[in-house]
Amino acid sequence: MSDRQILQAMSGLMAGMFVSILAGTVVANALPRIIADLGASQSSYTWVVTAELLGMTATVPLWGKLADLYNQKLLLQISLGLFVVGSLLAGFSQEVGLLIFSRVAQGIGAGGLTALAQVVMAAIIPPRRLGKYAGIFGAVFAIGTVAGPLIGGVLVDTSWLGWRWCFFIGVPFALLAIVLLQRTLKLPDLRREAKIDYLGAFLIVAGVCALLIWVSLAGNSFDWASWQTAALTGGGLLLLVAAVFVESRVAEPIIPLGIFRNRTVSLTTVASLFVGLAMFGGTVFLSQYFQISLGKSPTVAGLMSLPMILGLLVSSTVAGQIISKTGRWKAYLVAGAFTMTAGLGLLATIDTDTHFGLTSVYMAVMGVGVGMLMQNLVLAAQNDVQATELGAATSVLSFFRSLGGTIGTSVLGAILANRVASEMTKGLADAGVSGGGGAAGHGAVPDMATLPGPIREIVEHAYGVATGELFLIATPFAALALLCVLFVKEKPLKTTSGMQRLAEEVEEVEEAEGALGPDGSDGAVRAGDAGPSRAAADASA
Repeated sequence: MSDRQILQAMSGLMAGMFVSILAGTVVANALPRIIADLGASQSSYTWVVTAELLGMTATVPLWGKLADLYNQKLLLQISLGLFVVGSLLAGFSQEVGLLIFSRVAQGIGAGGLTALAQVVMAAIIPPRRLGKYAGIFGAVFAIGTVAGPLIGGVLVDTSWLGWRWCFFIGVPFALLAIVLLQRTLKLPDLRREAKIDYLGAFLIVAGVCALLIWVSLAGNSFDWASWQTAALTGGGLLLLVAAVFVESRVAEPIIPLGIFRNRTVSLTTVASLFVGLAMFGGTVFLSQYFQISLGKSPTVAGLMSLPMILGLLVSSTVAGQIISKTGRWKAYLVAGAFTMTAGLGLLATIDTDTHFGLTSVYMAVMGVGVGMLMQNLVLAAQNDVQATELGAATSVLSFFRSLGGTIGTSVLGAILANRVASEMTKGLADAGVSGGGGAAGHGAVPDMATLPGPIREIVEHAYGVATGELFLIATPFAALALLCVLFVKEKPLKTTSGMQRLAEEVEEVEEAEGALGPDGSDGAVRAGDAGPSRAAADASA
């Protein structure tokens, strides 16, 4: 494909990617209003967030496997369709049960978009040229992640729009993506004889959901040390052990365990887990810090995150261009991991009195590191696997990054709540105030507008100290990601796209198995053999 054709195809992919990220971030500042309007409980508040996360994280490996078996363009459009249905149901919800169900549908669609967008990129763009386009995707990821809460805050604060538009706003983007993909994305139709491992899929989804429910609710709905923790962790681990047993014995596993024998895949997967823990776990609480500790509105809090977006945007774009030009990529992985670790370490020094200019520099440093690291981890893995495993390898990295973010957000959120409570107790005691401990409402976020001046200052200080401590805790995880990256072996970037490599691999299998007749005619792969039909091989024409 020419550069123009690739950019045209990417227009639909970028719109779909933006939609999937927006689904998880745009409701962040709107949830209190949503829960109040629907008359729901605090536990429902948690489930509205958790439902989308469960649907997305648990199904990413399934979408990745389907991408190795079926038409990726059709799968992308199906995932966008699911997202549209979920968004419309959420926007028109009159009770919280339907809202939670619709968030599951949104999450499943977003999981497909998260996995498939990167798989399709690898299919149509050679790794040597992928860097400059991957930088664009990194920028879209950054904008969706950080701008989502800003957009949600503006929608909620605008009287003639309201919170329902937090769900409706993604629908036109999704429909536009479906149309653009239909018009611009040209992929061969891969017909392949394969059996879906339904038992393995069920065990993976059930095990992951049990662990995600645990990390999402522990510390809020029940104690970390409780029978619920034992049941969810024990049950989840047993299900995953059973999944490993099944996956090691079926012909078409959802997650081919053999890919973990690849050193690059294993190291980039572990690094992605730590990146999720450090980045999502640390930055998700920045908006709360701006609003509570610095007293800013939701809209202003969203704008204050712009330095991180700009850092990520510039570094991902520039690094991608240089990688495509030189073919060297490991230096940017190492530099990105080091810079992200340094940025988190600098953010660990913030408190209520830190000047925003200084905080902006720290956020920009972290954004630069994430921009060089996150997308290029995927590039390194995709470059080092067979074309038939591109979907599985890509989805595994996305899955572990999302899993790390979920775990980090939940664990650091519990640490934040405990640290805030202890700081407030100490501050109130020092001020000689009694009975003020309810300002935090047993872990609930306080309404700063209703607090008297002296108590408000104590709460602001408590959140400032606690947020800095979260970044201090997140920093070692970034350092572990740096350690993993150091051991990744740099290999030359391939100059053929995933579809071309797939055609070559199919031809090699045909020749090795004697599928080609002595007269050179026919050459179709037999049903159940190792790959796609000759239609795939014709893709190289």
